[in-house]
Amino acid sequence: DSLSIMWRIRYWKDWTIAAGAFVINRFSHKAVMPSLVPLESIEQLSPRVIRVLGQNPGAFTLQGTNTYLVGEGESKILIDTGEPNISAYIEVLKNALKDSKISAIICTHWHHDHTGGCEGVLKSIVGEQVPVYKIRNSDPSKHRDYFDYVDEGHEVKVDGTTIRFVTTPGHTTDHASLWLEEEQSLFSGDCILGQGTTVFEDLYTYMQSLEKIKGLKPSRIYPGHGPVVEKTEEKVDEYIKHRLVRENEIMKYFEEVREASSMDVCNFIYKESPLAVKVGALGNVRQHCLKLVKENRLIQEASEYYKFPESPKI
Repeated sequence: DSLSIMWRIRYWKDWTIAAGAFVINRFSHKAVMPSLVPLESIEQLSPRVIRVLGQNPGAFTLQGTNTYLVGEGESKILIDTGEPNISAYIEVLKNALKDSKISAIICTHWHHDHTGGCEGVLKSIVGEQVPVYKIRNSDPSKHRDYFDYVDEGHEVKVDGTTIRFVTTPGHTTDHASLWLEEEQSLFSGDCILGQGTTVFEDLYTYMQSLEKIKGLKPSRIYPGHGPVVEKTEEKVDEYIKHRLVRENEIMKYFEEVREASSMDVCNFIYKESPLAVKVGALGNVRQHCLKLVKENRLIQEASEYYKFPESPKI
């Protein structure tokens, strides 16, 4: 409609700049966020867990994607594989393995910084086909022939180590966290990060997943990005509170301006953040607005334009 067209004309410049920042970050690997905790490329985190950084630092990936080798014996489970075509990661992973071998791969979700390295790992390190376990995505275009699709509760075992799939959608529809039985710990993928907050495709299901993780009471959380989380209950509560605080900020903004686009809201709330960060934040803002529409607290006027409902006339 005409309002939607007017909105697109008005905000095309913001969208172009934001999209450009996203492309620069994804392909340069140089836009690292400030004040990040330094992480080693290879680090033994517990008797069963070795973290191997994906060698892909950036505004969205922080220090890089955390991939993990899990298992006490010669056979290891590799959790996530980083991005495609990063030869430095393949070399670091070879060094981390030493005389061990990868007997199975698990991908927490479809994003390319978690699944993109699968083919390289299979070809350059494994040398044969091993299971690549993953939750099925609702979008067939994200399916791959080498994925072995599993459901909630599926277990992957190597000597002395059991990993169980825990579905935690929200960040993506196919997101899974992974329960390490022997430690009572959790690999959280991108549902919970070691630093900062994450983005999500659906705020409703994401909040449910946070509550699900809270109920598991993990002893530690091994995140998809950032350092290990030791104070797990505190971290999950922090995430839940953060979303509620954001929601209140958005509602106060609409009470003042009465109507705005997603980009307006994003520029107001994240005005001190780099443009590359706003790209991810914009999706979160949109999800908050859609949630508020479902709750009849906002009115959606166009695809990205919202109004504060007027008080009923008496």
